[in-house]
Amino acid sequence: MRDHFTLKRLLLGFAVLALLSLGLFAQEYRLFERAWFNLQQSGKSLAAERDILLSGYQVEIEAKVIEGLDDDVSALTYDPDRNSLFTVTNQKAQLIELSLDGELLRRIDLHGFGDAEAVEYISKGLYVISDERRQRLIKVWVDDSTTELHADQAQQFSLSIGRNGNKGFEGLAYDSAGQRLFVAKERDPMRIYEIHGFPQRDPQQPFAVHVVDDQQRDAGLFVRDLSSLQFDERSGHLLALSDESRLVLELNVEGKPISSLSLLSGRNGLKRSVPQGEGIAMDNQGVLYLVSEPNLFYRFKKPGA
Repeated sequence: MRDHFTLKRLLLGFAVLALLSLGLFAQEYRLFERAWFNLQQSGKSLAAERDILLSGYQVEIEAKVIEGLDDDVSALTYDPDRNSLFTVTNQKAQLIELSLDGELLRRIDLHGFGDAEAVEYISKGLYVISDERRQRLIKVWVDDSTTELHADQAQQFSLSIGRNGNKGFEGLAYDSAGQRLFVAKERDPMRIYEIHGFPQRDPQQPFAVHVVDDQQRDAGLFVRDLSSLQFDERSGHLLALSDESRLVLELNVEGKPISSLSLLSGRNGLKRSVPQGEGIAMDNQGVLYLVSEPNLFYRFKKPGA
């Protein structure tokens, strides 16, 4: 009888420990918030006309290897003037131009950019590249003849907020109408900063930078990290890519998640899960592009669009 009682206590102890471990796991991966969000989405019958509605996208090009690259790519941005995509590599630092089909078009060597982690199109010929470890934002000009760029010859801005090794600036997005540069800090803490005044378009104006940190908004993001950002000019909504959560979130103008795109196998037409999403971009037609380590290219589109 005593052995039976002891066995029951052991089993009960193991059950409690398992439940605690499951609860901690769910909390760490924000599973409760994600489940509640999915439940809310399933109950929605109407959406605003301007919403992107990520759940309606299907993969069109899946895990295409970007030929001709030895280093892993990071980040992605769409250039409407060239109708092409740009990404960066950070081992042998280069700015890489890709076609909308994921073909390598050209390389531009980067000198003195440190740990180049993100790139964002601002206006014709003008880009910002981030140095993750040193939290620098570097303004560069690119044209058809550009073969190399030197950081010491460019305007720079250092933020240095919550510096934490290689968990720094992972993503950039730009709102051209509001002239806001969104900067994603990967994690510890995870943040989306809004920077006004950089890059400076008019050199005749005084250099004045204002940084907005909305911690309440960021606390509502039920993802474990941030890898990349994309601002949609038509809706005014922000897309946030999370590598560890394998998810893309659509944030409305209040910064609240309103739709999501799962990067897991079996979802949105994917045969396999996206291994490590590093960059996301959207073109003028609403087509989504994504790059993932090791040098994989994806394209998502709404059927019939």
